[in-house]
Formats: sequence, structure tokens, C-alpha cells
Amino acid sequence: MHIGDQFPNLLGATQDSESFNLYQHVGDKWCVIFTHPGDFTPVCTTELASAASLQMNFKNRNVVLVGLSCNSAESHRQWIRDIEYVSGFIVNFPLFCDPTRENAVKLGILDSQNRANDGLPLTVRGTFILKPDKTIASMMVYPYNVGRNLEEVLRVLDSLLLTEQEKTIVTPSNWNDGEDVLVAYDVTDDKANQKFGEDQVKVVKVPSEWGKKGLKRHYLRYTKAPKLKPPVMKEEDESYCQIS
Repeated sequence: MHIGDQFPNLLGATQDSESFNLYQHVGDKWCVIFTHPGDFTPVCTTELASAASLQMNFKNRNVVLVGLSCNSAESHRQWIRDIEYVSGFIVNFPLFCDPTRENAVKLGILDSQNRANDGLPLTVRGTFILKPDKTIASMMVYPYNVGRNLEEVLRVLDSLLLTEQEKTIVTPSNWNDGEDVLVAYDVTDDKANQKFGEDQVKVVKVPSEWGKKGLKRHYLRYTKAPKLKPPVMKEEDESYCQIS
């Protein structure tokens, strides 16, 4: 799978359903899908606990969370009880079942060297951010022995949502919501000044551009981040709450 590819529909079981349909579940929202090597494993338990604690952060961005782990629905239900017990948060999002690794094969997220207790290849820690049209906007991959950073997933989401809304900007390294952004390279200086205001575009002087006259664009330009439009929220009966 590559950025821009259509993410395949996940059809099958979760901890709460025997007929889960990813496309129907997500609807017209953005989605984060994160895959796990297996239930009742230490790193995965901390990751699911972290995701559960951040559910409101994703919901406030109108983003759907979906997990995938290579075990059965009954295994998922028992594992979720452990996660809720140790974290104090309800796992209120689907955890897709992929015990045969059928979907992991399609997604290309199998570890070529490490195997689970059942002898099958381990699933790596893949994180896919999907646009409403189900194409992949971002991918992150971690090995089985390194836990992912859910705060980084939120940071990337903020950047994707903002740059999807305003295509004349991009975000710099280590950017966080509210900080200055960069003017996209394909935007000329004239268009940038028209768009943001000449006094709102800061051109960084660099040696490669010294003495050059008639430049249509300076490549390193900062401006204030536009405000992200609030998502259209729909009535939902899900409860994103602490249980202890």
C-alpha cells in the first residue's frame, strides 16, 4: 500500500459485530486505522489504552478510530476488559479481527522475520490515515517492539486537515496546531501576497537566492496558519468516558 492508494474495505468481525463494514462505519469522515501484532501483548495493551484515553481528541476532529488485531472476537472482548481495567478508559471503537492474517497480507503489514506463537508472521504496527474517499493520506510503520506515539498521529491529522482545507500552505518540521505554516512551493510570491497579505508573508533570506532579481517565488516563506473550519458533527450515541 502507498499514499494515495485506495484502502481496501474491511469486511468481517469485530468485538461487537459479525458483519462489520469499514466503508459503511466510516461514512464520509476521516479515519485512523492502526494495526497490532496480537491481543494480550504488552506494547499493544499500552497503545490501545492510549487510544482509548484520546478518543475525544479524535472525535472532536470528526475522525473515526478503528483498530485491527490478529485474533478472534472473543479474544478481543477479553483483552479489552484488561485494557479498560488497567487504563480506566472504555475502548469504544471497533477492533477488527484478522486471525488468519488475510487482511494483513492485503495491507502489506507482515513482519518478514518475526513470528507469533502460532507460527504465523507478526503484524507490524501500521497506522493509516484515510481521507473521506478512503484513499490513504498518511502511513506510519513501527516494528513489533516499538510502541507508536498517538500524540504524533493527532499532530499529523491536524496538518492533513488544515492543508486539505487550504492547499496553498504546507506545515514545517515539528509543527503543531496554531503555529506558523509555510507557503507551498508552487504558490508565487504575488499570489501569496494576494492570498495572505504582503505584510503577513515572511520571506527567509537564503544564500542561494542572494542577488537574484525577478524571482517569481522565494522558496522559504512563512505565514500565519488559517483557522481550521470546525467539522460538521452528527448525533452519536457513543460514550467516550473514563470508567474509573
